[in-house]
Amino acid sequence: MTGTPKRRRKESDTAAHSGKPLSSAKSKDARALRSARALQDALLSLLQRRSFDQITVRDICAEAEVHYATFFRHHQSKEELLDAIAKDQIAHLNQLTLAIRDTDTYLAGFRALCLYVDNHRDLWSILLNGGAGAAMREEWLRQATMVAEAEKPANAWLPAELGTICASTLIAETLAWWVAQPRDAYDVEYIAQLLFRLISGAILASDPSPQIDQSNPEDLG
Repeated sequence: MTGTPKRRRKESDTAAHSGKPLSSAKSKDARALRSARALQDALLSLLQRRSFDQITVRDICAEAEVHYATFFRHHQSKEELLDAIAKDQIAHLNQLTLAIRDTDTYLAGFRALCLYVDNHRDLWSILLNGGAGAAMREEWLRQATMVAEAEKPANAWLPAELGTICASTLIAETLAWWVAQPRDAYDVEYIAQLLFRLISGAILASDPSPQIDQSNPEDLG
């Protein structure tokens, strides 16, 4: 008796179980990456010309030359798109800021931070001084607060939450001012030294005065 012939394995079966993406899947991934990048670039370009509130999703799609429906495959709203840009940039900057704490003089970390901003000056000029400036600062403070919660306060005299607000605001506003200046007005080293003096002198400095007893009105005034 002749045995039942084995079914020939189709090439598609092999491809489907090989663990490697099909070429069509790779093409879709590449298109998705191009669309995502085009949408980010489009929003940044529009922010140079108008405020964030004046920009619509259709404006972004037209600028990016991306179909309207494609936008919502990537983001639920223009706010979510802005968040994606801001979070990526601030997360990277916060990593550089953390390096400040790992140096003896803090100056090396400030240099790294300023060098990164200088190398991406146009982008940071848009993020800090464009229509999204307020949202950018809010996200910066949010991420800085998350980092600070896992760390020991820099000193005893300044409440940790207030110290985070002061440091984040000081750095953000200094960088915003810097990238608004002519490119050759102040170099990386100057701004790094400036931030070092501001932060170390105002926020990281030890308190030479006697501790204030908040329960004693005479100490407060």
